Amino acid sequence: MGKLAVLSLSFAALAVLIGERVITLRHVSLSYRELTQNYLPNCHHIEGIEYGAEDITVLENGLAFLSTGLKYPGLPSYSDDPGKIYTLNLLDSKMKIKAMNIKGDFDKDSFNPHGISLYTDDKDGAVYLFVVNHPQGKSQVEIFRFIEDENALQYIKTIKHELLHNVNDIVAVGTESFYATNDHYFTNGILKFVEPFLSLPWCDVVYYSPQTVQVVAGGFLLANGINISPDRRHLYVADILKHKIVVLEIQKNTVLSHVKEVDVGSLCDNIEVDRESGDLWLGCHPNGLKCVFHDPNDPPGSEVIRIENILSEKPRVTQLYSDDGSVIVASSVATQYGGKLLIGTVYQKALICDLKL
Repeated sequence: MGKLAVLSLSFAALAVLIGERVITLRHVSLSYRELTQNYLPNCHHIEGIEYGAEDITVLENGLAFLSTGLKYPGLPSYSDDPGKIYTLNLLDSKMKIKAMNIKGDFDKDSFNPHGISLYTDDKDGAVYLFVVNHPQGKSQVEIFRFIEDENALQYIKTIKHELLHNVNDIVAVGTESFYATNDHYFTNGILKFVEPFLSLPWCDVVYYSPQTVQVVAGGFLLANGINISPDRRHLYVADILKHKIVVLEIQKNTVLSHVKEVDVGSLCDNIEVDRESGDLWLGCHPNGLKCVFHDPNDPPGSEVIRIENILSEKPRVTQLYSDDGSVIVASSVATQYGGKLLIGTVYQKALICDLKL
């Protein structure tokens, strides 16, 4: 009888724990949230993008780079083809994407691009594209040199390291150096599920250079997008399950100190930073549960948020676009250039709109 009582109590405690965790997950995923549509004028899908443009970044001359075809555990994927990098000239009225040719000894068949970052070398003006790549579900970083007159990428090198085990996004700070986010602590599939289920704040930011590799910030529930301020003194990290953008100051030894956190009220993914104003542009998931399950009859929506004056005492957080999934599904990135707003998604289409500011 005593053993039965203990067993009953154990099952009851487990049921209470699971129930509490489910309620917490529903809360952090904003599963209760329904969007009011907030559209911009003259929006249209970008022809040729059908399987996502998970990350997008833009050069000063208006040339956008799009990371497409991501296959990521737990999220839908609708193509078995390798991923690709496209360019889109935002100053060209035709708005036609161009697939980039990858030159050199690089395995294109297993290319599975995720976060991307551009770096321009002050010494010679050379442009480098850093790409988070997941071949066969692994994590590594590819460095390419951009050949503008050929719209091509020259493969330079692949970076692998035990600290770069679940890389989501990256921001380049040199020709071979960068900061990167790990969106999970564990690499085992089951444990990666358990991690957010138990709300374990074990995700981190890693600094990499040929001389140094180290964890420089931690304590994130799920670290996604990362980017840098125009003066290169602060990093911004999206802690997606906390609904916050974390501001970190870069110290001389590359270690980061915590400055503040800004509530955004959504599950914001990638971060783009305006070079002139310093404003942050965020592609967000307004309802994370819909994003994971992706019911075609009730698709995940999309949301674009801008943060102005993020380093001030009163940053301004504004929703600039929202859709319930009828136009664009599961937005992951947003960036603006020349009066245009470009919105990418994890696994669906990409959208471009006229921007009202």
